[in-house]
Amino acid sequence: MGVLFNKIDRKQLKPGDHIYSWRQAYIYAHHGIYVGEGMVIHFTTGRGQQNGTPAIFDGLFTSSAPSFDTDIPCLRCGDCREIRTDGVISSCLDCFLSGGELYLFEYGVNIIHFLAQARGGTCTLASSDPADEVLLRAFYLLENGFGGYHLFKNNCEDFAIYCKTGLLVTTNISVGGGSGQAATYSAAVNTITSLSLRFVSSSFYGMTLLGCGTYCYKRLVSDIGFRNGVTKVPPEKIPEMVKAEN
Repeated sequence: MGVLFNKIDRKQLKPGDHIYSWRQAYIYAHHGIYVGEGMVIHFTTGRGQQNGTPAIFDGLFTSSAPSFDTDIPCLRCGDCREIRTDGVISSCLDCFLSGGELYLFEYGVNIIHFLAQARGGTCTLASSDPADEVLLRAFYLLENGFGGYHLFKNNCEDFAIYCKTGLLVTTNISVGGGSGQAATYSAAVNTITSLSLRFVSSSFYGMTLLGCGTYCYKRLVSDIGFRNGVTKVPPEKIPEMVKAEN
């Protein structure tokens, strides 16, 4: 397990692995499921399609899309380039990484390891299902979709975590329910806002400790392996849930 991020070599990859690669100077990571033979199934959105995400974050979530805008076409991703560039797609590992490095998302970590990660979107307390179940979900959703992409409510990390665990946050309207990195942004914003209101009458060190504690707590209670309202959902139910939302 990595102390900060779990960087791995391509030779270490196994079908069913949840992988990710950082985008935009480590601001946001794109996640997917490695399915073998150099291919990845992942959930993304086409460039310029906001799908309910605030426009201020447009540059972030469109960066999750694979690099189909190169002058040199990728022969392995020809179908993806021509037919589908948003939703649940299949692309080669090179296009998925888009020039970034390869990291392995960790499952079944303990609370200490989880809290030691300064950033969300790298690990979870939840345990992974066997690889054959992970692949079954990924290929099913490739054909049937995972709802509309939303940076904070239903994104690439939500998709990959669902494929690995079969767990969904059923208390939310969205299909996925808010990923670790989305929870990180929310926790950071809420903590900064809360501390700003109290800063005038408090010591710097006291506020720092309070801020760190609040930030860690909010990350923990948002984790799929810790939070309430989480249910195991078979992939066949996903299209029904999407239709009900619409």
